[in-house]
Amino acid sequence: MQLDITSNNSQPINQTIKKGKPVQYGKNMIGNGEFIVIAGPCSIENQNQFLNTSQFVKNHGAAILRGGIWKLRTHADSFQGLGVESFEMIKKIKTELGLTLCSEVTDVRQIEWVEDVIDMIQVGSRNMHNYELLKELGKTKKPILLKRGFAALVDEWIKAADYIIRGGNENVILCERGIRTFETSTRNTLDLNAVVYLKENTNFPVIVDPSHAVGVRHLVSPLALASAAAGADGIIVEVHPNPKEALSDGMQALTFDDFEKLMLNINGILKVMNRELTVCKPN
Repeated sequence: MQLDITSNNSQPINQTIKKGKPVQYGKNMIGNGEFIVIAGPCSIENQNQFLNTSQFVKNHGAAILRGGIWKLRTHADSFQGLGVESFEMIKKIKTELGLTLCSEVTDVRQIEWVEDVIDMIQVGSRNMHNYELLKELGKTKKPILLKRGFAALVDEWIKAADYIIRGGNENVILCERGIRTFETSTRNTLDLNAVVYLKENTNFPVIVDPSHAVGVRHLVSPLALASAAAGADGIIVEVHPNPKEALSDGMQALTFDDFEKLMLNINGILKVMNRELTVCKPN
């Protein structure tokens, strides 16, 4: 069925078209009313950093790890990620902790490489419009975390998801990560309007990335709490043992203390809303 979605905000999505569905993720479900937390470093830098961060976020309620293997960077001299040399270390830590990993692929060739490394594939903001990549991801069965392009309309975002679905993979999770507006006081502008709109008009699970949305450490937690209150299905946040030494995006990474406090407050918000935090069920 063709999408019938308008970019005119006064005309809602046709109610007969409910693209998306809750996503089965191992023994977990995303989009069933519970709230899932995905947490870890922006970039996997070395074994100690990834192991220590992964252990900490697991102990404080994260159900899925995040961590960049490849990084698309604006400046060519910036850290680009460890790449394939990190695979064995990642698999060892995942097995040791009993957790799964959400990480980005930036090239169609990487999809095959990460078959037994990445459990949830992230499509970054820059690649939301990379339709050839989306078509290839449609051939997989792994959950796809599709981030909104930094200047994309909701209409364009949903149509990007449809490329994956038409390829045969219905396991699509939308991720609001802020959009570029005229405002410069923060990195981007978090569009919670889109989260509420999508939850009312589609069946896609919707999570929020407050780290990339705001780009300022002390603002990440308030926006994460606002996301939970707005009805998002979860958050994905960056956590680092020493953000000042991070090789990428240290200015927005939560410290361990920050993350612990955030999780306490998240549980308080969820309790008020009669929702529960997703507890990871190992495969």
